[in-house]
Amino acid sequence: MKTVILVLGASGQIGTELTEKLRLLYGNNNVIASDIREGNLELMTSGPFEIIDATDKAAILKVVHKYSVTQVYLLAAMLSATAEKMPQKAWNLNMNSLLAVLDLAKEKHIEKIYWPSSIAVFGPTTPKQNTPQKTVMEPSTVYGISKVSGEFWCNYYHDKFGVDVRSLRYPGIISWKTKPGGGTTDYAVDIYFKALEDKKYECFLSENTTLPMMYMADAVNATIQLMQADAEDIKIKNGYNLAAMSFTPKEIAAEIKKHIPDFEITYNPDFRQQIADSWPQTIDDSQARKDWNWEHKFDLESMTTDILESLKKQEKLNV
Repeated sequence: MKTVILVLGASGQIGTELTEKLRLLYGNNNVIASDIREGNLELMTSGPFEIIDATDKAAILKVVHKYSVTQVYLLAAMLSATAEKMPQKAWNLNMNSLLAVLDLAKEKHIEKIYWPSSIAVFGPTTPKQNTPQKTVMEPSTVYGISKVSGEFWCNYYHDKFGVDVRSLRYPGIISWKTKPGGGTTDYAVDIYFKALEDKKYECFLSENTTLPMMYMADAVNATIQLMQADAEDIKIKNGYNLAAMSFTPKEIAAEIKKHIPDFEITYNPDFRQQIADSWPQTIDDSQARKDWNWEHKFDLESMTTDILESLKKQEKLNV
């Protein structure tokens, strides 16, 4: 049977680049992008696009039938920093969208679901170094609470109804193609833009805040690799730990200075510092590496080079 994919939340940071890669792999017309708002021009014109509220099960089902969709990638969510300002709205979006899609799979309208979890499932009581796959999950953020609950729902629907749902606990995802979307690790995206535009950046986290991070190219590849793996290799249904690198604002600034020597960083921690302090610093993702051969390609050095070169190229094109 032909694979036809619906991406909910395709206009967001991960959705944009994931959709692009999926269209390359499966063909433009076999990957339907959708969001509550329109996305960038490339996303809108390179293949089918539908406006969908991800919490509206009937609207999702209509599109599933229209295109004979077999897989749904659910990326619509309210992220950590934004969710703290609108708890109820974040809970409703993050939970109801997942339950809608899980129900569609339970009712056999679709065959497979991808739903991202996050390092936000961990909290202040979780071991900070080399955080294990199975450990204490007592999050202290709205986003984290919704992600832990989502993981339990995924497990439940798999165990009770045989739903094939797959998940990754994303670390901070760094990209240059789309501007940040309201997460606590957004500084590591924003800093590259500001380094080129202003040669200075005021960071909302303190200089020695270590967080697990990943370059977008690795995150997209991990997601697709997980979804393409044989069902019997997927031993964990609630969310695989995933890691690539961990660094501090001070370390990323030093790496940028190698390319832009007069770049300067200052620190002015805000409410996001508390969120960051509740998260792990390094992640043990040995289970993902063992079960489906996950392997990251980018470290801080190679990522920084790639981002700055890409942004400079883009700037030349826009002049």
